[in-house]
Amino acid sequence: MTHTHNQQLEEFRAKVGQNVGVSEWTLVTQEMVNTFADATGDHQFIHVDPERAKQTQFGGTIAHGFLTLSLLAGHLSKGLEHVLNLGGRMVVNVGLNKVRFLSPVMVGMKVRCKAGLVSIEDGKDGEWVQITLKQTVEREDGKPAMIAETIFRTYF
Repeated sequence: MTHTHNQQLEEFRAKVGQNVGVSEWTLVTQEMVNTFADATGDHQFIHVDPERAKQTQFGGTIAHGFLTLSLLAGHLSKGLEHVLNLGGRMVVNVGLNKVRFLSPVMVGMKVRCKAGLVSIEDGKDGEWVQITLKQTVEREDGKPAMIAETIFRTYF
């Protein structure tokens, strides 16, 4: 690891327990929900049938919980790139410790992600560091839609 990488990492370590960023807003569209339904085979009416979904307590179609989770990989990482950019050669998604879906994301809502740094673990011989984030997907009305503890590994 070069001195620059080391310095970046040490500065980031000081942020454990703090919020480290907020993503841009992403609009959840019916097209996104339908595409996700086709990709996963989950065509439950509350996701894909706006007329029938209007008759439920939701009043319209909602995003799949797993669609909301999957947005962390792309849409909701915009504006959070600096969180995982520690000067390594590659960052990989290692997994999740836990996920909770707290409130539905209605089609037509905007969501964003707030990230807090939970921990940084060192790999052997400084080959990598593992970063655990608490990521909260927030609806535009301020309510949390989902909380996930995500794990990433930066390789140097």
